[in-house]
Amino acid sequence: MNLNETRLDEIKNLKVQGRTSDSKAPLTLFWTGSTLEFNAKGSEFWIEIEAGFNFLEPWFRVDINGVQVSRQMAYRGRQWICLFRGMNPDIVKNVIFTRETQAMSDDPECMLAVWNVRFDGEFMPVEEKPYKFEFIGDSITSGEGIIGAKEEQDWIPMFFGTGENYAIATAKAFDADYRILSQSGWGTLTSWDNNPYCSIPAYYEQVCGLLSGDRNEKSGAKQLNDFSAWQPDVVVVNLGTNDAAAFDQAEWIDEKTGESFKQHKNEDGTYNIEDIKRLQTAIIAFLCKIRKYNSKAYIFWCNGMLGTPIFQEIQEAVLTYQLQTGDEKITLIQLPECNDATMGARSHPGPLSHGQAAEILIKEISKIAGIPWKKS
Repeated sequence: MNLNETRLDEIKNLKVQGRTSDSKAPLTLFWTGSTLEFNAKGSEFWIEIEAGFNFLEPWFRVDINGVQVSRQMAYRGRQWICLFRGMNPDIVKNVIFTRETQAMSDDPECMLAVWNVRFDGEFMPVEEKPYKFEFIGDSITSGEGIIGAKEEQDWIPMFFGTGENYAIATAKAFDADYRILSQSGWGTLTSWDNNPYCSIPAYYEQVCGLLSGDRNEKSGAKQLNDFSAWQPDVVVVNLGTNDAAAFDQAEWIDEKTGESFKQHKNEDGTYNIEDIKRLQTAIIAFLCKIRKYNSKAYIFWCNGMLGTPIFQEIQEAVLTYQLQTGDEKITLIQLPECNDATMGARSHPGPLSHGQAAEILIKEISKIAGIPWKKS
């Protein structure tokens, strides 16, 4: 059969997962785990992607019928990628194209978009899932360290992955669609090195506002997110690891303005109470913002995969939020800390650690939110 070329925005039976703009010509995949999903009845299927980067290249993977069949780095410019060929044309194949790497805030040229498809068959409808889950986090939620040997310490996109990610595993257990908003090194108040501009809550209202560069802006990264179009049943926040690390790092200084910022410890090693209050205020404000845009969602704040140095302080902030608002649909969960056996690359949680975290989350979400899960 002949391959017919079709623009992505002309395909009716296409499912997009992950925050993106309204444009489908091309459609930009901004965040970790953002996907295009097709039910393709045919023998050969290609997609045309466009990638850009300065030094942090995007990676992608392809799954067919729930199994990964390829994973690779995207090259600069537009290129055709074969998703499958030579398959039985009479059988419908579930095909998922996934962005493996996070939105790269440090590289304004980094982007991954899809333009067109070439296919010799028919696209069948893709069913909507019964639930929607949103995950907000840092490098852990971005899947840093899932890929690669334990001894790897290079900070490169190759070592980010989605295959064993606790967030995706949790969503799959509930047969839920998902969105991931995460950034390595970032926190609720500051980044790991005290940069107050590297705060996830500051960009929550935008499609992917932490990105810079003309290409990303033209793709709609700075647009306000349409919360009414996608309302989650569950929001999972996994932040606090980098906020805790900031207390042990040097003062951050803006080279252009001379502005500085620092979370302090006292001489005896305890946390400075004023700085803790500043962090707790940021946690409470973020919970208020999440609730503002997701009125019916159960919120689960979790922490612990890389230790729990400020777990008590997070707990105090969550309790204060509950007392101030009367919000009963908020729960704090402590996740298992990874160890030598469960550590992955770059001193980050590996697949086993992600599996343990997903197991805890699945049980707690099912118990508290009352959502049934698929027991394997």
